[in-house]
Amino acid sequence: MFFAVISIMPQMFAAVREFGITGRAVSRGQVAIHTINPRDFTTDNYKRIDERTFGGGPGMVMMAEPLEKAILHAKTLAQVHFDEKNISAPACPVLYLSPQGKTLDEPSVVELAGLDGMILLCGRYEGIDERLLERYVDGEISVGDYVLTGGELPAMIVMDSVIRRLPSVMGDDHSALQDSFVDGLLDCPHYTKPLEFHGQKVPEVLLSGHHANIAKWRFLQQVKRTQARRPDLWEKFTPTKEQAKWLKSLDDV
Repeated sequence: MFFAVISIMPQMFAAVREFGITGRAVSRGQVAIHTINPRDFTTDNYKRIDERTFGGGPGMVMMAEPLEKAILHAKTLAQVHFDEKNISAPACPVLYLSPQGKTLDEPSVVELAGLDGMILLCGRYEGIDERLLERYVDGEISVGDYVLTGGELPAMIVMDSVIRRLPSVMGDDHSALQDSFVDGLLDCPHYTKPLEFHGQKVPEVLLSGHHANIAKWRFLQQVKRTQARRPDLWEKFTPTKEQAKWLKSLDDV
């Protein structure tokens, strides 16, 4: 998968490109990550990419011209990448990280993971000249109803969540399918060695080797957690026929 990130702080993306599961995906050639600094496309000695907002008010606004050149450069890199991969008509939208965008959730992560790539635009200051957004941006993504100092951390969240959903990136592809939100519920508790920790023992059912009982226990634990912590998710959940049978013994867990 192809990623191009437009940011005035490209060094931040070493966290995604060089470490953990995402770093291994890059080293294996499963993912290509390019960072592009719009300051490289300025024409003045100060490499200025922001100016005061028309109409007055506090803060600065990122200018359209250097960002336009950065986006066009990203599109050129994308074309070379997809030509090398023999991918025709690739799905590679320009996505702006913005608190005004659609909130990132599991269904949208799955949708993004189905793309061939994406160009992520990271804003700073008060935002980006609206004319640039109208001309080049295909969509906006938010990671929550709060404001950060820039789009870099949200971009890394998008990249991490998408990369781990790509085939063969995780050590076990089933791991991603058991995460919170994948089936509409929060995840169940997990345990490992030692068998006893400060007097607390691993639940016996997990040591039984009885896969059906373990599946039932884990599902009911998911239900209890979701009801307690995210009742909004529980209200939307529709159990399967087997899960509906398991729910009858919920009070016994």
